[in-house]
Amino acid sequence: MNDNMGGIIRQWTAPAASELGESVEEFVRILAGPTLLRIKGKDSSRLRAISTLLHGNEPSGIKAIFRWLKEGSVPCVDILVFVASVDAALAMPGFFLRHLAHQRDLNRCFNPPFDDEPGKIAEAMLAILHDEKPEALVDIHNTSGSGPSFAVTITNDKEHRALTSLFTQRLIHTDLRLGAIMEFSENDVPTVTIECGGAQDDEAHEIAYEGINRFISEENVLTEQETDWGLELLENPIRIELKEDVTIAFEEKAKVNTDITLPPSIENHNFGIISPGQPLGWLGERGLDCFVVKNTLGENKLTKVLREEAGVLYVAQPIRAFMITTNADIAKSDCLFYAVADHGGAIS
Repeated sequence: MNDNMGGIIRQWTAPAASELGESVEEFVRILAGPTLLRIKGKDSSRLRAISTLLHGNEPSGIKAIFRWLKEGSVPCVDILVFVASVDAALAMPGFFLRHLAHQRDLNRCFNPPFDDEPGKIAEAMLAILHDEKPEALVDIHNTSGSGPSFAVTITNDKEHRALTSLFTQRLIHTDLRLGAIMEFSENDVPTVTIECGGAQDDEAHEIAYEGINRFISEENVLTEQETDWGLELLENPIRIELKEDVTIAFEEKAKVNTDITLPPSIENHNFGIISPGQPLGWLGERGLDCFVVKNTLGENKLTKVLREEAGVLYVAQPIRAFMITTNADIAKSDCLFYAVADHGGAIS
């Protein structure tokens, strides 16, 4: 391996199958830190990029890359693979931490300032992408809870829909800007984030592997192809966030002295329609004051999304929820879930 950007990201060109280790865990230990893999394709005049392991507890992408590299097949075009949060993935018990406790979420660092370690990694990745000019970029993730696969993009056009269809049947188009790598689309490089499903789900690993194989092997990935599943579009979701000092638990009944209690089965609502009559959980004395619900214009939409009745939490109108998490740390540091109207459009 050789270094890039002052040693922030190491580069490994044409890794041989025999050098990768015998398991994905061993492969990540060999990488040891943020790494860029360069794989030569049949057509070296063109380049595509893959980002994986931006979150250390989301292994489907790296499992798929490891499996594909071990097979030794030659891609259609040259491929760059960024393997980013290696330190978090290696922290015991392995593939458990989203990011190290003292660091920011790397997938919120792709806008300035770049003045800490994850910021510098993001800055180095962006510099490589700017220099290399790939024709497309896919960023592989797992959802925070169990649920079906979907893609997220800031641009809804035929190129982004084509990339989505390589992996999944659901596309979420958002105006949110959080400093995520998918915002690289603004550099005229079609970019989608693929949420493959739960990190523990074999189906999610298979979705990542099959989608990456299509992305790597197909001659044209930016033209919409006919699929068996079609494409479902959801527009401009709202984030349901928690205030910093809120306490939350995931239990089957209301927990004493806790602001929000939700049943562990709440993640079963992912991509389903939740009606105003369905209880979601329980609220403590603070009631709805636990939540922050704003659209991209900064307008307060709390009462359009949630309501309380006798200490029980409900939605205020029929919604479709997704990215529901039962991880309290993620619920507090990122968000509890996203929501659109039941018809798939923005909540009015």
